[in-house]
Amino acid sequence: MATRPAPSSADAGAGLGVGPGAAGDPDADAVATEPGSDLPRTGRVVEGRRKVRMADVGADRRARLDALARYLHDVAEDDAAGAALPATVGWVLRSTRMQIDRFPTLGEELVLHTFCSATATRWAERTSVVRGSGGALVRAVSIWVAVDTTTGAPVRLGDWFFSVYGPSAEGRRASARLALGPPLGPAPPARPWPLRRSDIDAWSHVNNAIAWAAVEDAVEIGPDDTMVALLEHHAPIGAEARPVLAVRSHGDERSVWLLDTGGGSGEAVRVLMASRVELRPGGPSPGKA
Repeated sequence: MATRPAPSSADAGAGLGVGPGAAGDPDADAVATEPGSDLPRTGRVVEGRRKVRMADVGADRRARLDALARYLHDVAEDDAAGAALPATVGWVLRSTRMQIDRFPTLGEELVLHTFCSATATRWAERTSVVRGSGGALVRAVSIWVAVDTTTGAPVRLGDWFFSVYGPSAEGRRASARLALGPPLGPAPPARPWPLRRSDIDAWSHVNNAIAWAAVEDAVEIGPDDTMVALLEHHAPIGAEARPVLAVRSHGDERSVWLLDTGGGSGEAVRVLMASRVELRPGGPSPGKA
């Protein structure tokens, strides 16, 4: 369930961003499997290994959220490549929920396990568990939408998919309904979020890891903090977009948006990305007493 490139790309497995057709599906209805579930009793589970490198961390030596997103995408691509899925079907990311009980740190060796945890007619849910040699623990649940690589329209999943990924899902149904909306009430503080050429991937849209970089920039996170973060892609972000980064705080909760300003008009006209972060500074893991 990893993203495949647009037809014009010659590099198989390239392109990890949000492609056309990911948002606004009328049949979309919260994620079926909460992070924290164990590996499936049966079915396909793919393992990957990564090491936290210098380019993945900040001054506090903690792996950044965008680096974690790249790790998750790498192992997802490896899974899809090994499954030999049809080249005419691509995958675009709709949402990811990360539960971070302990952040990976510089030099830590990571083992990642990923599997399909729920299915539907046109999208599927992927659960990934990241464990580190130093005690890092990250659980992530993502929704990926299957699209035609020529038209970008969602496509139905067939036997080619369910024969490979159905067993681990064990009949659970995936939901692609978005849970986060636009800012309500007074407009939250916002600042320009300039796009760089390196932010654009093989789908000609902003790479998903860059959306997590926006959250990383908006939320002050300590190396010993724990957190649960939900990030949703409401619309593809093309090179022509002029997004602003808006943030609202309430206690230990942060709401973060990338908002389209309509080509530089200065007035936000639609939500591109929405995220909610529940942060516990140096405290117990989220969801635990």
